[in-house]
Amino acid sequence: MSGFFAAIVEAVSAFLGIIDPLCGPIGIFNLFAGNTLLACGDAGWGDEIALGFLVTASLAIATLPVGLFFGFFIALAKQSEERSLRLSANIYTTLFRGLPELLTLFIVYYGLQILVQNLMAAVGYDGAVEINAFFAGMIALGVVFSAYCSEVLLSAFKAIPRGQYEAGYALGLHKGRTMRLIVLPQLIRVALPGLGNLWMALLKDTALVSVIGLPDILRQTSVAARVTKEAFEFYAIACLLFLVLAFLSSLVFSSIESWAKRSEAAR
Repeated sequence: MSGFFAAIVEAVSAFLGIIDPLCGPIGIFNLFAGNTLLACGDAGWGDEIALGFLVTASLAIATLPVGLFFGFFIALAKQSEERSLRLSANIYTTLFRGLPELLTLFIVYYGLQILVQNLMAAVGYDGAVEINAFFAGMIALGVVFSAYCSEVLLSAFKAIPRGQYEAGYALGLHKGRTMRLIVLPQLIRVALPGLGNLWMALLKDTALVSVIGLPDILRQTSVAARVTKEAFEFYAIACLLFLVLAFLSSLVFSSIESWAKRSEAAR
């Protein structure tokens, strides 16, 4: 069984190596920076920076559904008739919107380690416990993103006329089907611009995980800058890579917004 999983990992790694936009067979560093400090392989820092690019993009993409999922239900709780739910949701958003993202990252990273260590000690395990930095970063950025996301979704909920809900109930749809078939399509269209802005902020916040040892773009370029003493060159590369991610994201969100507007016009 372990050999099977090892084969899967090797296959995925080989696939990622082929499509790697920086150090793949047709990667930018391979084509245009073969004789520079950005060369791939042992001759340069291309492989390390390519890994950082992959980690940054993967962390942002993995965090997005976590933040959207919790943000959606927090937005529902904020407009619930149950006072305790509204209070809990308001405390949550106030807390994680008020704390600096870096401080939230430290609390999650070190706090989870202490919590897991105590739980393991309670069942008789005395070994050291270390939380995966990628997982900690995803949770920390996810809770911050969900706090802001809930506010965007709450505003979108308020922009949908109450008559839309009543129309669904009049057609015999229960609350779940009314939400899925009538409210959610409109919610996505209204909330998209705000969610696009939050996604851009999330991309930038991924740079914070470098302080807990995750090899993202910033950490990899920082190590290269310290070793080679070429700080401007490597930090400029970091800037370009973040701008590339932002540009590609803007294209994706523009396409989604155009699709949502066409869908609305078709009705």
